Amino acid sequence: MKEILNIAAYKFVQIDDAADLREQLRALTHSLALKGTILLAPEGINLFVAGTAEAVRSFLRALRDDARFADLEAKESWSEAQPFRRMLVKIKREIIRMDHPAIQPAAGRAPGVDARTLKRWLDQGHDDAGKPVALLDTRNAFEVDHGSFEGAIDWRIAKFTEFPKALAAHADALAGKTVVSFCTGGIRCEKAAILMREAGVADVLQLEGGILKYFEEVGGAHYRGECFVFDGRESLAPDLSARANRASARAPEDPDLSIKR
Repeated sequence: MKEILNIAAYKFVQIDDAADLREQLRALTHSLALKGTILLAPEGINLFVAGTAEAVRSFLRALRDDARFADLEAKESWSEAQPFRRMLVKIKREIIRMDHPAIQPAAGRAPGVDARTLKRWLDQGHDDAGKPVALLDTRNAFEVDHGSFEGAIDWRIAKFTEFPKALAAHADALAGKTVVSFCTGGIRCEKAAILMREAGVADVLQLEGGILKYFEEVGGAHYRGECFVFDGRESLAPDLSARANRASARAPEDPDLSIKR
């Protein structure tokens, strides 16, 4: 029986009190016996937390009491055992490292497309304006090797900081297409979409909620393989189940690894 609720969430929002917020979240997660990773930076929050359903939902309610996170959306999946070994709350320069000043929280989010609309576009072979759709996988190559959308563009980057250079080398191939960037949970593809728009790529959208939200809403249509996740489960099938009970596997200790979605 799957009794552990796993949530993944992020939000780009200005955070000026990261040190105080870190201590509040440390105390809150400890009191609820949660495990996982929470990253805080001036640009926002990025988290992956697991525990009993009651504890996780209590955590979300408390977090959303802060006006900055009132509309925080969380993607859910279940596991038989706790996929993390401990709880980490860290302050970073960026909640997902790109080494490029692409994100300005006050400027708003990158335009997006929801899972059901993307599936419809892929079913019909074009977007609603009749333009071809180019799916751009913004994840690292080893993640892509676990599974990706059919025909997705894969620049074989080893880490997300390589994305700006890859874009400079391949941007011309995106011309004339509606580009949909995607990643595991939404954070990398949102940064990538903003960067591409800054670079002059005309029609760029992010997949809202990433692959995990797509799985949750429409299943595995047009997707082949599984989705790598940075915890003890290793990867999830389109029904959001782990291929096997991997709770005993060693989850990444580096918070920049354990939450790169």
